[in-house]
This record gives sequence, C-alpha cells and structure tokens, in this order.
Amino acid sequence: MVQQELVYNSLPKQVSRKAFNRYINPHLKKRFQGPKPKLSCYKIFNYILYVLHTGIQWEQLRTRRHELHWSNVYKWHHRWSHDGSYQALFRASVMHLKETDQLDVSILHGDGSNTVAKKGGMTSGIRGTSTRKGRRSSPLSKITASSLAPSVSNLSTAMTVSFSPRP
Repeated sequence: MVQQELVYNSLPKQVSRKAFNRYINPHLKKRFQGPKPKLSCYKIFNYILYVLHTGIQWEQLRTRRHELHWSNVYKWHHRWSHDGSYQALFRASVMHLKETDQLDVSILHGDGSNTVAKKGGMTSGIRGTSTRKGRRSSPLSKITASSLAPSVSNLSTAMTVSFSPRP
C-alpha cells in the first residue's frame, strides 16, 4: 500500500524577479509625481511580503545595507492597498487560476470576520462608569447572554464568500 503525500501550497515569502514582472508588476499602480523610488518595486514588494509573512511590526523591518527606511516600505504598502492594486492583483490571480483549470472551489474556506480593538473600552453604548468617585466597573460585567444571542445566531449567515468575475 502506497501512502500519498499531501502537498499544500504555501504563501510566498519572496517572489522571483521574473514572476514579479510577469504577474505582479502590471497590477501595481506607479507614482507619476515626485521623485522615483530609490529601490525597484520588486524589492519593495518583497520587503512587504517579508513583513506580512513574519508578522513583525513595520518599525522592526531592517532592509539590507539600510537601503530604504521602513516607513517608505509601509507607504508603498499603504498606497497599493488603498489604490486598488492588491485587489486587482488578487482578481487577476483568481482569473488566471480559473482559466488554467487550477481553481478548486470545493476546498475554499472564507473567513470574513474582523475584530476591532479600540482604546477606551467598548463602543456598544454600555459605559462602565459608576457614580462613586474614581471607581469604574467593568463594561463586560453588564453584558448578558441575551445581548449576545442575536450576533451569535447570525454568524453562519455572515460567512458567505463568493467569487464572481465582473462583466
């Protein structure tokens, strides 16, 4: 009996220059004003992948030979995430996988949950301030199971993911 070894695709830690120029670079928007970046978009993109893969803080990013400050790498990441470059890249990669019959949606798992942590407590309208001077009660102590029930019951319907190409 021969055991089959499962092969899982992993997220890339680094992209080759050839793959970057072929698949990624056409979808990244370039700057038209201001000075040209000191590094190529290829190196900047690989630094962004490194930060996203390792999970380090942006301030902890150390480039080779101090060729670029971490804040410049973050600015490019922020620019590409807000101008639609990453979304166009994702859409093109899904379409490429679909056209080459490599997209298997039978094993697709989507998680659209998002947890926001804000300073100063909860934003649900429950304030944990007592009338006594200098004492605050915990906002979590005032939450009951009945106040959580509607949000828990809607979890299964909130997790719907669909990939449909736009006409």
